[in-house]
Formats: sequence, structure tokens, C-alpha cells
Amino acid sequence: MRRELVCAEPASPARLETRTGPMPDLRRGQVRVRVEAASVNPIDVRRAGGYGRRLLALKGAGKFPLVLGNDLAGRVEAVGPGATLFTPGQRVYGLVPTGRGGGAHASQVAVPESLLQAAPQDVEAAALAVLPYSFTTMWLALRSARLTEANAAGKRVLVHGAAGALGRLALQLLSGWGCDITAICDVGKAGDCRALGARVAVERGPQTIASLPPDFDAVFNFASWDDEPALASRLGGDALGHATTVHPLLGNFDRLGWWRGALASRADANAVRAVVRQRAPGARYGWTIFKPDAAALAALAAGVREGRFSLPVGPCVGFGQADTAFAHVAAGRPGRAVLLP
Repeated sequence: MRRELVCAEPASPARLETRTGPMPDLRRGQVRVRVEAASVNPIDVRRAGGYGRRLLALKGAGKFPLVLGNDLAGRVEAVGPGATLFTPGQRVYGLVPTGRGGGAHASQVAVPESLLQAAPQDVEAAALAVLPYSFTTMWLALRSARLTEANAAGKRVLVHGAAGALGRLALQLLSGWGCDITAICDVGKAGDCRALGARVAVERGPQTIASLPPDFDAVFNFASWDDEPALASRLGGDALGHATTVHPLLGNFDRLGWWRGALASRADANAVRAVVRQRAPGARYGWTIFKPDAAALAALAAGVREGRFSLPVGPCVGFGQADTAFAHVAAGRPGRAVLLP
């Protein structure tokens, strides 16, 4: 029997239960993975409280009870028709899409083989399970701002929220691409950011953003929507773009409904886009929304094999202690919490 960690109803703190059910059926191109580790991301904690229900319902992921989680690491247990990349017993890690099939917080999951990567034998499951969702979201933000490995060398890049999961991965990737990085981070984290590749690291404060020069080629906001206009004002005249992962899209639809939520989101985006265009007429502005991306997973896998990408791992607990994992993430404590089904 399959065990699932279920969010029974919208609640904060999360109301979690362990339930059993049948093994997932395998569709063409899927494999069944016995999950050894699955991370708890901030989006999981927010969704457990009902965040995003209206818009995520379009993907079949808005109705409670919910099985959350997008990251996993484990072993292939069975191979479906047409799946040829992996064999039973092979260690893998990767992503479960947000949708009707439920998430990664289960003992077994059916996953498209295209969303998995072979796991290095010398990296533990928990260390792998904390990477795919955050790396993919960060990667999509870079693409949204038109920053790629081909054009990155020498570019001045501003990363807000640099000590968080997305920020840390961005520093590790962009320093390898030859970017000149300025990191904005929480108090006491500047040394960590410099060690991860930032040339300049400044602690967040009331005048921090305004004190920075307005000459950045790309700006990434992984921290706070409230800082979005100020960050956009730091772009240089020939900037590539600005991207944020902390936009109010899901919250606007939750709060205001379909029509008013759409209007509010458009107004919010256009207000910042106006600042971007004033600073850099050719720059692109984007709101990043997570979705699985094969190129991101391939880049992640290459970096993991080379030892370039990692994140701090926090508490690792079974389903019976899942409430402590969710509380750890909700409190913003360091290290990503991991479930061990």
C-alpha cells in the first residue's frame, strides 16, 4: 500500500494526516519511484493554508485534501510503457509537477521519466531532494530576464534574497558563469554570500537598495514584493531584464476573485514594468511561475555531478513528525526540511 501525507483542509499551522491507498498507475513514459526523501518548500506551507487555491484549481491542484511536494529523491521501483531512461533499482531525483496526480509527499509516486535525473552515488537522498524545485524556479527567473550562460560573463547582477534557497543557487550558478554579483541578504549572511560567489554582499536595511548604483544588467528579486519598484530602479540603461519570484499573482486571485484578481495583477505588473522601461527601454520584466523544465534539470544534474550546487539541509523526519518540518519552514529557520517517507 502507498502512504501519503495529506493536508486535510486549509489550515495554518498545517493539518496533516497520513493515509494509505493504492499504488499509482503508470502512464506511458512514467516510472514509479519509491521516495526516500521529499523536501518541504515554503510554497508547500503556504498551500497547506489555502494559498493559491483559485488559480491552481486550473491544474487540478486546488481542492483539498491535498498531497503536496514537488521535490523527490529515491529509487525506481517500476517502469511504465515507453519509459526507457531508467531501470528498477536505479537512484534518481527530480520533480513532480503540480497537478491532479498529487505531489511528492508520498511513499511512491508516478513521475514522467523526463523529469528525473540519475542520482550520483556519493550524494545522499536528502541533499538531492532539496534542489530541483528551487533550482528550476531560479533558472526560469534567469531565462525571464534573458540572462544565459552565453551572455552572462562580466554582467553586473543584483540578487535580492541571496541567502535563501533560490538566492544561494543563483550565486553558485552565476559565479560559475562569470557574473559580477551584488547580493542583498539578511543580517549576518554577507559572509556566506561572498563565499558562494558574490563580489559584494550587503545586509538588508531601509536604505540598502537605494544605496546601490543604478547600473545593473540584471536584477532578481527572491525576497520581497514590497522591494520590487526600488529594485527595478537599480537597472542600467542597457540592462537585459528584471525577474521576480515573489509577485502577488496567486494571492490576488485568492483575495479578489477571477476578474478583479486579473485586473489587480495586471496593474501590479505594469506599475513595475513602467519603472523597468524608464530605466532600460530594452529590458524585459517578468513574473516567474514554477513549472518543470528539462533544461533546468539537465543543468542542475551537471552541476551536482561536479559538486557545484548544494543547499543546507534542515530537519529530516518521517511522516509522523511532518508537523515539525512544516513548522520549521514556516518559521523561516535555516536549512530546508525533508520528509523521509
